[in-house]
Amino acid sequence: MNLPKPLFTGKLIKRYKRFLADIELDSGETITAHCANSGSMLGLAEPGSKVILSISDNPKRKLPYTWELVRVDKIWACVNTLVPNRLVKEALQAKIIPELAEYSSIKPEAKWGDNSRLDFLLKEDDRHCYVEVKNVTLEEDGIALFPDAVTERGLKHLNELMKVVDCGHRAVMLFLVNRGDCNSFKPATKIDPKYAATLQKAYAAGVEILVYRTKINPPTIEIDIKIEAEL
Repeated sequence: MNLPKPLFTGKLIKRYKRFLADIELDSGETITAHCANSGSMLGLAEPGSKVILSISDNPKRKLPYTWELVRVDKIWACVNTLVPNRLVKEALQAKIIPELAEYSSIKPEAKWGDNSRLDFLLKEDDRHCYVEVKNVTLEEDGIALFPDAVTERGLKHLNELMKVVDCGHRAVMLFLVNRGDCNSFKPATKIDPKYAATLQKAYAAGVEILVYRTKINPPTIEIDIKIEAEL
C-alpha cells in the first residue's frame, strides 16, 4: 500500500497526551500532528527523530497532519496503528498471505458475539475464519515484542478468538511487525505478563498465531516475510 500523498518530513520535538506530537517540519514551521497510536511507543518517540507525516484535506479535522513513520537507526517504523488493517486488507484481497489465501469473502470490522468486533471475517463456502491484527513496533535485540504497554483491549480480543475456536470456527491472531529489523517475535512478558500468558493459552486452545514483517520504503509499505513466533 501507499501512504497518502503529499507526505512531509520533519523532526520530532515531543510526543504527549498519547495522541499529540509537536514536530518541526523541514520548512522550519512547527506543527502539532495527530498520533494515531495508543501505545507507549517505546524507542520510537525520541526528540530529534526524523519523521514522515501525511496531511488530510478534510476541513473538519482539528489537526490536519498525521504522524505516519519514524526513523530508527537505518530503518523506518510505522507508528500509525490504522495502517496495519489497510495493509492486511490489501494483502488478503491480493492473496499474498498464503495461510489466508483460500477465502473469497473478506469482511472488515466483523461483529462477533453480543458486544465485540474482530478485524476481519473471511469466508469460503461454509468455512469461517476470524482474524485480529496488531501493529508491532517494539524491538529488542532483533526481536519484535508485543505489547508495548498493558493492553486490556488486546486481552479481550484473545479471549474472543478463543470463543471463536470453541464455536468451531478458525481464529487467527496476526501480528504485523511494522519495522524491518526484527527476525523473530515474542510476547512482551515483562510489560504485560497477563497478555503473554493469555496468548500462550489462546495458542494452546487452537488460535493460530501468524507473524509477518513489513518492508517500508516511503511512500510504500508492503508485507515482506513471515517470521518465527516464540511463545
